[in-house]
Amino acid sequence: MIRLPSPSPGLDWHDVMACHLPPGHIARLDSVRVGIAGAGGLGSNCAMLLVRSGVRHLYIADHDVVSLSNLNRQFFFPDQLGQSKIAALAENLRALNPSLDLTLLPERLDESSAVTFFSSCDIVAEAVDDAETKQKLIHALLEAGHVVVAASGMAGWGNDMRRRILGRLTVVGDFTSEVNRNAPPLAPRVMLAAAMQADEILRRILDEEQ
Repeated sequence: MIRLPSPSPGLDWHDVMACHLPPGHIARLDSVRVGIAGAGGLGSNCAMLLVRSGVRHLYIADHDVVSLSNLNRQFFFPDQLGQSKIAALAENLRALNPSLDLTLLPERLDESSAVTFFSSCDIVAEAVDDAETKQKLIHALLEAGHVVVAASGMAGWGNDMRRRILGRLTVVGDFTSEVNRNAPPLAPRVMLAAAMQADEILRRILDEEQ
């Protein structure tokens, strides 16, 4: 696990958010701890949207490196090819807000490591590709008492994207499409799913604050 303490702040992100939100909302976003399981199309974009929305404490886990096929939909750039995804993502997120508090785990998650790594998080975004791993992580995190925001079905183009709220679990997506030759992972729907995850996380954080 890599712990990256906040550097000396330059831009004060509170000033950015003060243009849009009241002090109570800003304080809640500044204090909440959000976990993200995976730093690919869903996780990297969800993280970016949360940072732009004022979330400062993120716990991100991913074992992979940035590859050429990632660049069509993930929050990475050509000069980061071959880098660890979480290291590259941390660099890109800090370009937005230098005062972020990031805790990074460059490992593949299983049920046990996910529960341990996200133990101090208020809410966790599930953003892994493998369907079996996805189900196992969701179940383990819910059993541990977390609020979980997951995604299912975002391949291709078209089709309606929806949100299902099931107690502490929210799932976004079309719930049917799978990635294949006829339904590739493209930026609009992948980023739409990531945006829906980030929006649901914000809803849960800010509704709780109210």
